[in-house]
Amino acid sequence: MKHSITVTLNAEAREFAVEANRTLLDLLRGDAALTGTKKGCDVGECGSCTVIMDGRAVNACLVLAVEADGASIVTIEGLQRSREELHPLQENFIKCGAAQCGFCTPGVILAAKALLDEIPAPSIDEIRFALAGNICRCTGYTKIIEAVDLTAREMNAPTREGV
Repeated sequence: MKHSITVTLNAEAREFAVEANRTLLDLLRGDAALTGTKKGCDVGECGSCTVIMDGRAVNACLVLAVEADGASIVTIEGLQRSREELHPLQENFIKCGAAQCGFCTPGVILAAKALLDEIPAPSIDEIRFALAGNICRCTGYTKIIEAVDLTAREMNAPTREGV
């Protein structure tokens, strides 16, 4: 039996018919064709499937699609401000060389986004803690942490307007 759910997916209202045991990850990758969210361990250990649901970073492999009914979900595809303008986190991951193979990058960026939304000027320890659930096998995390820290500093820098 399928259940009808409605979600706001990357700022767009969407309806899906899902089976009770279907995960949010499978809905995103299969039904919504948003493949930026990666399927890694499928047990909530690697963070590759991290998305933002109602303002919090969650592992999409651990959320049933029916549990997302009525939720607002942001995937990596919805993070860009426009086709021409990347989000500052995306820009700084490029600038700092924080992405290598790229498999973990969408999940790491969304975990960082959720952190910066909650704590606009996090300490390095707070960044480390927020990203602890995301496994990257290519980097030593230093450049990832630098990219998040740089983004926080840039987003909190006083503007020159009115000076």
